[in-house]
Amino acid sequence: MTDFETLGALYLGKRYDIPTRTRSQDFVLYDAKDLTTHAVIIGMTGSGKTGLGIGLIEEALIDKVPVIAVDPKGDLGNLALRFPSLAANDFRPWVDPQQATNAGLSADQFAEQQASLWKNGLEGWGQDGARIQRFRDAADITIYTPGSTAGRPLSLLKAFDAPPAVVREDAEALQERVSATATSLLALLNIEADPISSREHILLANLLHHAWQEGRSLDLAALIGGIQNPPFSTVGVMPLDTVFPPKDRMALAMQLNNLLASPGFKTWMQGEALDTASLLYDPSGKPRGSVISIAHLNDAERMFFMTLLLSDILAWVRTQPGTGSLRAILYIDELFGYMPPVANPPSKVLLLTLLKQARAFGLGVVLSTQNPVDLDYRGLSNTGTWFIGRLQTERDKMRVMEGLEGVSGGQPFDKAAMEQTIAGLGKRVFLLHSVHEPAPITFETRWTMSYLAGPMTREQIKSVSAQQASAPVTAAGTASAPALSTSGTGGGLAALDARAATQAPVLPHDVAQYYLPPTKGHAGPLVYNPVVLGLADVSFANAKLGVTEQRRVALLAPVDDGPIALEWDSAESVELEPSLLEQSARDGATFGALPAAASKAKNYAVWAKTLQKWVVTNQQVSLFKSVAFKTTSNPGESEAQFRIRLQLLAHEARDAKIEQLRGKYATKLTAMQDKLRRAEQAMQREQAQASQAKMDTAISVGGAILGAIFGRGKVGVGTLGKVATATRGAGRAAQQAGDVTRAQESLEAVQQQYADLEAKLQAEVDALGAAYDAQQEALEEVVVKARSGDVQIQLCALLWVPFTKDPHGMVTAAWR
Repeated sequence: MTDFETLGALYLGKRYDIPTRTRSQDFVLYDAKDLTTHAVIIGMTGSGKTGLGIGLIEEALIDKVPVIAVDPKGDLGNLALRFPSLAANDFRPWVDPQQATNAGLSADQFAEQQASLWKNGLEGWGQDGARIQRFRDAADITIYTPGSTAGRPLSLLKAFDAPPAVVREDAEALQERVSATATSLLALLNIEADPISSREHILLANLLHHAWQEGRSLDLAALIGGIQNPPFSTVGVMPLDTVFPPKDRMALAMQLNNLLASPGFKTWMQGEALDTASLLYDPSGKPRGSVISIAHLNDAERMFFMTLLLSDILAWVRTQPGTGSLRAILYIDELFGYMPPVANPPSKVLLLTLLKQARAFGLGVVLSTQNPVDLDYRGLSNTGTWFIGRLQTERDKMRVMEGLEGVSGGQPFDKAAMEQTIAGLGKRVFLLHSVHEPAPITFETRWTMSYLAGPMTREQIKSVSAQQASAPVTAAGTASAPALSTSGTGGGLAALDARAATQAPVLPHDVAQYYLPPTKGHAGPLVYNPVVLGLADVSFANAKLGVTEQRRVALLAPVDDGPIALEWDSAESVELEPSLLEQSARDGATFGALPAAASKAKNYAVWAKTLQKWVVTNQQVSLFKSVAFKTTSNPGESEAQFRIRLQLLAHEARDAKIEQLRGKYATKLTAMQDKLRRAEQAMQREQAQASQAKMDTAISVGGAILGAIFGRGKVGVGTLGKVATATRGAGRAAQQAGDVTRAQESLEAVQQQYADLEAKLQAEVDALGAAYDAQQEALEEVVVKARSGDVQIQLCALLWVPFTKDPHGMVTAAWR
């Protein structure tokens, strides 16, 4: 294993000595766990800030930590440019012809030069194509472009969905999301809305709050309808029409309607739904690097999108179990405008909330900016790590010093030394100040594995997206009702319709029958089709696996007059609430033919028994088992969700073992540090004594000779005695020099002992094993079945299911 390939550590660069302008060979390995207390990167244009951010994201993805990266400038799309072969033809499509011309080269020659530059640059930092391949294998990079089809578009249909129950049950959390959504939507309409005084904001917030409290989702169309005809008549204690007259509400509804109808806004409704979990993991549970490019949006659109994104991330965070390990990263490449020190845009309160609360759930927030004056330092008091690069103005330096002093946590803060260090920072050289480290360090950032081609154009993003495998996307709202279509003696819907009767068949009193209610807004007259409804409650229990699950099984089975009237194997499973079933048909409905078998009460008793056997045979709880962690999935937990949880368990176990090892070596390292300090002090003392002895000898000899030359007498016995005494002083100086040599040897021995102890600690960390990859483990399937006594048949009865037929003869299910 390469020295920087350490479990749970992010390789950021190598230590750098500012006075000598030299880079040492000591790696800077940042503990991934420390990112749970968040980080900020500050540096002027050209400081290497983007390179540091991309390097940090690369390391996180290699460590199987997913990342959502917001890209306002187009630089982070370079993460998709990963060329393990480091061949010139890989670089060629991304070469800027103007740069090649400026260099006096053809595009092909410039590509050759870039390939060589990248290969040599990586080698200088101990990296190669194999590590780039590891990076590619660890996570896919997807570029999303909300409001555009250049990359993978993001649909905002889900943005007005009711938040999870955990958010709805928290009054403060629900109000935060309501207020942020209303403010961002009004900002898109260029309406500056104060949550307290703006009637537009108050109305939208009440509409959202009213629907979400009931667990109902909205879309823009429903919101427009709600503005025109709100489901409430008062706001506070005053009539709604007084606070916001109908005429004015109509004007607001028209503004929203014009937005919805505009061709440009249609792209906001295309693509995958905005969903944090999907941005972090693909359908198989593999970590993702999701780059969200917003360079093409105007300021109002950026704020609108950022607010919705941050709201969704915050809601996702609140549904996660707590952890001390790093679960995911939110990286914002340019913070300008989203968390200013004075103004209060809708994004600010969400970011401040994330900085305060997300650490408990393992989300690390990394904020990057070139202008320190754009940061609210009160919010950044929750930021544990600062990466500071070259700054542009004295004002910037003052603000950074102010922020660093604020996060020092009461520890001694040497302002003068810090100012001197910051003043000496150069390109790609950063000061790392972390609450998790005993002292700040300076380092030079490593060479990125991604090719830094510069800000990506729309066409380049299109090219990257075209090369990526696109998973099929299902449009929201297209789910249809189950297509149950058979009835009677093998007849389909057409036959049923042809034989429809205007009156329901007369059944014996002991045959129970119900009617499934049609969906609202169905078109055309109803035709009821007869099926048998089987409803059963089943219990699954396994103490060893921790399974205690109750499940309701609802089946709709077609009936036939053939030899076998009903088979539960051909039934359709549905979600059905018995309390919603109706006792009579709707007016004007017609009825399909009823098979004779369905009119006999004794058949339902038989079918109930066969339903119980069918449930025992076919219903089961399937779990996944991990041999590596000796654990099984939870009931209802998908394989992808289980693999995501396993990866987090691996990180938690790894972090716990590393902390245990550090604790084991802490006393030894502290004792060794004391020994090293004493050896350094002894060395300094011996050097001082040796220096003083040399000086004393020189003064003594010089004084004796000068006294003889300038004195009144001749060089006599007294003078010779003084010279002899000075000569003996020279002997003592030589002895002191020997003491210095011995002290130096002793110091070097202690230094070697300390290095050996650190190496032993590192060896034990490395011996913990290779990084666990949840995608590679072959999971075992574990099945929990029910027994006959665990199945309770609640209902076995005749059910009439509604369908409609349009003028063209097309038959459609009118139920869900």
